[in-house]
Amino acid sequence: MAWLFLCSILPLILIFLLQKTKKSKKTRGPPGPPGLPFIGNLHQLDSAKPHEYLWKLSKKYGPLMSLRIGSVPVVVISSSKMAKEALKTHDLVFSGRRAYVSHQKLSYNGRDVAFSPYGEYWRQMRKVCVLHLFSLSRVQSFSPIIQDEISHLIQKISNLSCASKVINLSSIMTSLGSTIICRIAFGFFISDYLPSLSWIDKLSGMFARLEKNFKDLDLFYQEVIDEHLNTNRPETMKDDVLDILIQIKQEQSSGFELTWDHIKALLMNIFIAGTDTSAATVVWAMTALMKNPSALKKVQAEIRDLVGQKGAVVGEKLQQLRYLDAVIKEALRLYPPAPVLVARETTQSCNIEGYEIGSKTLVYINDWAISRDPESWERPDEFIPERFLNNAIDVRGNDFEVIPFGAGRRGCPGIHLGLSTVKLALANLLYSFEWELPSGIRAEDIDTDVLPGITMHKKNALCILAKEYLHKSS
Repeated sequence: MAWLFLCSILPLILIFLLQKTKKSKKTRGPPGPPGLPFIGNLHQLDSAKPHEYLWKLSKKYGPLMSLRIGSVPVVVISSSKMAKEALKTHDLVFSGRRAYVSHQKLSYNGRDVAFSPYGEYWRQMRKVCVLHLFSLSRVQSFSPIIQDEISHLIQKISNLSCASKVINLSSIMTSLGSTIICRIAFGFFISDYLPSLSWIDKLSGMFARLEKNFKDLDLFYQEVIDEHLNTNRPETMKDDVLDILIQIKQEQSSGFELTWDHIKALLMNIFIAGTDTSAATVVWAMTALMKNPSALKKVQAEIRDLVGQKGAVVGEKLQQLRYLDAVIKEALRLYPPAPVLVARETTQSCNIEGYEIGSKTLVYINDWAISRDPESWERPDEFIPERFLNNAIDVRGNDFEVIPFGAGRRGCPGIHLGLSTVKLALANLLYSFEWELPSGIRAEDIDTDVLPGITMHKKNALCILAKEYLHKSS
């Protein structure tokens, strides 16, 4: 009987010893706060300001920190050193995307470029974006559209300023971003199709409304595609992004079979990224300048000295505006469009600084924390554009102290269009008007509270007064 008992428990003993041996050999993961059974650290996350909450946690647990959301392992990166490790040294490992229900729906089952998993299909889609849609030469061809829409914006503000009305810059910039993207993507004015901008809300709708939102947007895209296929379409509505995509589809020149769902998925990416981020960046830059009058005067003087009385800032002049460049970089550092970059997923396990990062780990890169790291920036919470006059740090993903557009393989392919729009819009706003705060409002009263969401928008609209620059020619 004793032998039978021993034989019955021997396998259990061996299993226990093997598991113990495996655990002892296992490389430790990054430190992090303890979680609860089943939900992990879900109860600890702040949905309103996740970037700030994760930053506070990183102060205790370090710039490479582990969490668990339900059963999903998560790593949070909060320093330029760790970001460089992930996005440069181990870029291939950190190039995956996790499939979420909401993302899958709006990306036509991962057929876009932002949320599709890493692989040959994604590489081909990114090539379409980088080479055909948003190359530097292509963006330069869009310049007349951008310049035209900004001219309309300046005229609109001029009319409001003559009536001594307060300018809701947040609303105006959202409208500008939408119109520019619509003309570039579809070749028409958004007001011709959709008098209100309520369609933009559909892009950030809650899960409960996802099905209806998707159907509405899909119908809209299909109608526009059908119009582009009409041979009697006006010449003035040709050579936009959709025309380019249709040509690639018809010629099958992309290296894979481009379908209508692929095209719709790309259009969804363009709207979400293009409308949101440029508008938010201009509003944050103006917010920072209104809070710092000396910087406002300095950047206006630079622009006006260069432009003189020509009435507008045009594209070829932008390269000479070094202080304006510094203002934009500093605004992107303090107020990154996406404070936490779109989550990545590891495609295999790797080791960073002695910590084991497992395969299929969700990775959050806290750009807001990285951009305010005192290890990289002196007086990191202050708006000091001059810091970018004396160093070569760029915002395009080559330097990891500030990465508002991401970096590595998953860096934003529309960076040229975004920066061009922001710079041209901001330059003309600063050239054309003297900006003042409404009566009773002081610079220190301007808040910097943010709305919850992937893009960091100012919670309370920036409402200021504009007076036309007297030395501008009519």
